[in-house]
Amino acid sequence: MTHQRAVLRIHFHHGGNEDLYHQLLTVLDGISPRWQAQPPTAADHDVTGALKYFDRSPRDLAQLIALRVAALYGTQTTIGGGNSILIAAMAADATPPGRITIIDPTPHTIAAFLNPRPVHALPGIGPTTANLLTRHGLHTIGALADTPLLTLQRLLGKTTGREIADRAHGHDPRPVTPGSAPASRTTRHDFPYDELDPLQHRRAILALAEELGADLRHTHDTAGTLTLDVHYADRSHTTRTLPEATNHSAALTHAAYRIYDTLGLQRARVRTITLRASALRPTTAAHHQLLLDASDDKAHRIEKAADTARARFGPDAVFPASLAPSP
Repeated sequence: MTHQRAVLRIHFHHGGNEDLYHQLLTVLDGISPRWQAQPPTAADHDVTGALKYFDRSPRDLAQLIALRVAALYGTQTTIGGGNSILIAAMAADATPPGRITIIDPTPHTIAAFLNPRPVHALPGIGPTTANLLTRHGLHTIGALADTPLLTLQRLLGKTTGREIADRAHGHDPRPVTPGSAPASRTTRHDFPYDELDPLQHRRAILALAEELGADLRHTHDTAGTLTLDVHYADRSHTTRTLPEATNHSAALTHAAYRIYDTLGLQRARVRTITLRASALRPTTAAHHQLLLDASDDKAHRIEKAADTARARFGPDAVFPASLAPSP
């Protein structure tokens, strides 16, 4: 008997403990070695081969993983499952913490799950593309699925239109690539004293994002996840998954500012701010939105020129005006 492909997306609620995250990933080996880390909190797990070995359903295996993680490490999980990374990831995102959602691999069940969801819930559709689609009356994934391919390609371009159309129908051939957690890159700013001024906090974040973006572009990588760590009397840690993988400083800065705003640190005594990029992928393998705004293209050209100047004259050759020393 041949089993349908079965993929799980597992979110570990480990409180931002990176060392614990790596330990939690080892639990997956007891089910199947075909797992791919999605730092800092998740992993994709292809359990197709384990279905026959354990004589269990995908839901049974998800429950087994959740039980082992809780028993060994006292950590809660949220798990989504389906016949592809796409469906598993979306199922996990739609699942309450600590629960399990498995989407049966029948076309009817997949369509019933996808169709009512807003277009921005489809992986690969960022805010700019979502706004374009909704302006043309395409508010749900079901509406995307019902739209002729040529129409989507006129709106989004040939390649992106085809990819979005496939995903709207639940088609996602991407494999789960076994391996350890990919590398991350970190930048850190230490204040000389406990800093209460939000303007100084934001100034530090801008500098960190500029440094991180330049580093990623130098190594031709993009970040799928951005994590902001703030150290003060106790520790606050929050994570934001970027709408699309990026190495552009402006996008990293915007995401970091939004994380900072959620922390409500207006009167907090901050000693250290750390910004970490993870879920790194080569720029050639990352999904990119179309640049639908001419100003985006101009900003990227300026950024490229600044990188060239830094490479020739040093890292301090070009920086945002707001980071210039006070006279």
